[in-house]
Amino acid sequence: MNFKKSEELFSEAKKYIPGGVNSPVRAFKAVGGNPVFMKGGEKALLFDVDGNKYIDYIGSWGPHLFGHNPPFIKKAVLGTAENGTSFGAPTELEIRMAKLITELVPSVEMVRMVNSGTEATMSAVRLARGFTGRNKIIKFEGCYHGHADFFLIKAGSGALTLGVPTSPGVTPANASDTLLALFNDIESVKSLVAANKNEIAAIIIEPVAGNMGVIASRGDFLRDLRRICDEEGIVLIFDEVMTGFRLSPSGAQGIYGIAPDISVFGKIIGGGLPVGAFGGKREIFNQLAPLGPVYQAGTLSGNPLAMSAGYAALSYIAENPGIYRTLEEYSGALEDGFRENLAKLGLGYQINRVGSMMCMFFTNKAVTDFASALTSDTALYAKYFHSMLESGVYLPPAQFEALFVSTVHDGSLIKKTIEAHFNALKSLG
Repeated sequence: MNFKKSEELFSEAKKYIPGGVNSPVRAFKAVGGNPVFMKGGEKALLFDVDGNKYIDYIGSWGPHLFGHNPPFIKKAVLGTAENGTSFGAPTELEIRMAKLITELVPSVEMVRMVNSGTEATMSAVRLARGFTGRNKIIKFEGCYHGHADFFLIKAGSGALTLGVPTSPGVTPANASDTLLALFNDIESVKSLVAANKNEIAAIIIEPVAGNMGVIASRGDFLRDLRRICDEEGIVLIFDEVMTGFRLSPSGAQGIYGIAPDISVFGKIIGGGLPVGAFGGKREIFNQLAPLGPVYQAGTLSGNPLAMSAGYAALSYIAENPGIYRTLEEYSGALEDGFRENLAKLGLGYQINRVGSMMCMFFTNKAVTDFASALTSDTALYAKYFHSMLESGVYLPPAQFEALFVSTVHDGSLIKKTIEAHFNALKSLG
């Protein structure tokens, strides 16, 4: 493939933008080479500035459940834009959006719109602290909850990919209130709770980790977390920025049957536009300004364009529950094809999948937590990534990220991807 224009644009971008990108993982630092600059997308395909075409498994890092540029979302956004793009005042659409979220996710009684997943998780923790009057939180190694200071401790996603899961600029005082537990290890949680009695405001977790690759919660792990939080007066926060409305109409909590106190959403509820939200129990959200003393605000929160796109996406989900059968069919076929390729080549690499989220780890060891994820051969993944890219398959440019399947990744595209996967693995020797 020819990437001449992408290379020229990247050289220009580096003069004005740190690293030439506005989010670190886009820089291809984890896989080598230069990033590909995109021009457009349609359904499951992406088109770059050099005229190359790709089957896209990033989907803007998760929100494109229906592929790129679905007509019903485009129509909603264009219609709303005719009346204005931002008012700094409430609109009826915000009410409709909040009501729909509470109908789809039973654990959510009230919801506050924000502008990003980071803003949502940051605000959720502040609310939990204000509600409980406690300062400390527990997070899990390898889980990424955005780039607020108190989250960048052994974080996943780009922080893990770039080798800086504990970022410079995070003060010791800030970090001291963040306690680290081991994903899928309830004993590590019990130890922290016992050592910090009546000091922990919240436990925050991705119920299905999507930022150290895809790792499912095992057995009764989430149920035990729920029990501990109930016994100790701790607020349980599910970060469903990635899993919310992707794994089921009510997210991962719908699959596991566990109700958190606060849920955090992003990605899909913006229909591809920048948005986030956090919602949960009424008694907790009564503490949020202007009702209560816990302050949170945002000029663009509930932006009409984002609300129209998100409402269109969630309405489509509510009216078409069969999409999850389609997602499972396509995702299952992709996993089966990948596993058959590994068997044919005698390779023991690990494939983790939950619904339409999947990751292949270049390790022969089962991946169930942060430590086992780190056994993956990232150099081998980089070679695999570039081979797939040359074959017209666009995967996450980092081992520790999820790939996402959409409702428009039909059988022919899945077949092409499986063929490219086989050739890529074979070329690695």
